[in-house]
Amino acid sequence: MTTATVVVEGVEIPEFLIAEEVQHHPSANPLEARTAAGKALAVKALLLHRADELGLVAQPLTDEDGREETVEEALIRATLDAEVDIDPPGEAECRRVYEAQRARFSTPVLTEAAHILIEPQTDDAEGWDDARRTAQATLDQLIRRPTQFAELAKSVSACPSGEVGGSLGQLGPGDVVGEVERALAGLEPSEILANPVRSRFGWHVLKLERRIEGRVLPFEYVEEKIRLHLESRAWAAAATRYVSELADRARAQGVAFSLTRDGRFAEGSLSLGEMLADGASAARLEAWLEASDPALAGRVRDAAKAEDLEVATFVRRAARHFVDHADDEGWTQLISASQGSADPAVAAMASILKTKLTPKAHAHTYTIIKRR
Repeated sequence: MTTATVVVEGVEIPEFLIAEEVQHHPSANPLEARTAAGKALAVKALLLHRADELGLVAQPLTDEDGREETVEEALIRATLDAEVDIDPPGEAECRRVYEAQRARFSTPVLTEAAHILIEPQTDDAEGWDDARRTAQATLDQLIRRPTQFAELAKSVSACPSGEVGGSLGQLGPGDVVGEVERALAGLEPSEILANPVRSRFGWHVLKLERRIEGRVLPFEYVEEKIRLHLESRAWAAAATRYVSELADRARAQGVAFSLTRDGRFAEGSLSLGEMLADGASAARLEAWLEASDPALAGRVRDAAKAEDLEVATFVRRAARHFVDHADDEGWTQLISASQGSADPAVAAMASILKTKLTPKAHAHTYTIIKRR
């Protein structure tokens, strides 16, 4: 049985897990969805592995909508709570944000407006054209006699507001459909819009009665809101750095050979990095190369001699350099080279040396590997 795998954030992830996870990361670009799925699985595995290292036990919580955490979600929360710490922002920092962004901490602009709604009698083009002509005729009458707005609203408006002269009351952002809100934003107080405005409800004849500009709220009123925002932003940044550090450690140690179906490191799995650090593997390499690739064995001996090193020492240094500097694509390709070998560490070392001693003609493309 073969299992395709790919390395993300220093973690080797079976392809079937990515295929299952990708549905939770909708994107217009399939590659972006796969990347997000791989990232999510890698972060989950790293955090759960760290929870196991810390010996954490967490009780799942229930949110305000009645949704209960899974055991894994609870462990991830507990891990972040235990290891991610931030300094809470003080009053001075909150006040700097307030002074720099005062417009953000203002009440919204409010408008008082009225309208006359002319509904189409049918939903076809002819019905909408008839309604537009009626709205225009009503507007023409108002241009001649603006004081008749309330009277006309009572007699012709299809909106219940017609009973109160078309008054819509005091409106905040989002209280009316976007077409009407944008049209009112361009009017001066007491002005009637020169053209009817169409929305899904029909044609509107609009009048702005009054605009109430927003006012800046006192610092004391918004201080706690600012503090919570700064804390949330600082915590998110700290958590991102923390996960990045876990990924760096995973890369330094070498990727885990497998994840279980629940997305955790397989118990007792030995990482390729640990195998590469095995001095015995380096010592076995020369004989293995003589049998499998004599030409490469000769190049390795020549390179080691040029640096006045024993072959095993030269090999260990090359392996250590790879572990310290390889990216996820490099690990993916290395694991691919070691697949199916009776001695994966030696096969991986041979691949590192072949890459090191062979001039690159062009950059390699990203590959998906298979394990047997």
